[in-house]
Order: sequence, then C-alpha cells, then structure tokens
Amino acid sequence: MNTLEKLAAIIASRQGKPTDTSYTAKLLNSGAEKCAKKFGEEAFELAMASVLGNKANISNEAADVLYHLLVLLQSSDVPLSDVMAVLEKREGTSGLVEKANRNG
Repeated sequence: MNTLEKLAAIIASRQGKPTDTSYTAKLLNSGAEKCAKKFGEEAFELAMASVLGNKANISNEAADVLYHLLVLLQSSDVPLSDVMAVLEKREGTSGLVEKANRNG
C-alpha cells in the first residue's frame, strides 16, 4: 500500500467520527460542498506557490491538495481505486486523444 492509499484509508476511517478531535471528520461531516470548496482553496494556493517558485512551499501546498482531494473523494463516495483505474486505463494514450475521446 502506497502513501496515498494509506492516507485514503485513514480519511475513510474518520468518516462518522467525532468532529471535536478530527479535522478530517469535521470536513467530512460538513459535506461534499464544503470539501470541494476547501479543495479549491488549496489548489489555488498551490497555483500561487508555483508562480512564486518557492519549491518547499510548492511541496507543502501540493501535499495539502492531495489530502483535500482524498477528503473530497471520500465525501463523494468515490474510492481512490476508481480514480487510479481511470488513470491506468488512460496510460499510454496521448492526453490530446484522451480528451478528444472524452468530449466527443
């Protein structure tokens, strides 16, 4: 099990837990809309860190984005394994071809 899989399992284990001791439980209890908003905020922070070019800050913000993505997936009842299956299916396909097939 890789780090993202471990983190996804920890996040899943926090669903339905008391919100006074777990930030993750608090987010999950707030619903998908709140989780989506928080993910968007973190993605924006990563984009801004990238523009500024501070590699340590980029790494920290990217970690926040990955965490909040996993929380958003959990709140939407979409397992990480489903996302990984899509990526595996796309492997070896040009991004331009894949996007054209998806939109066409």
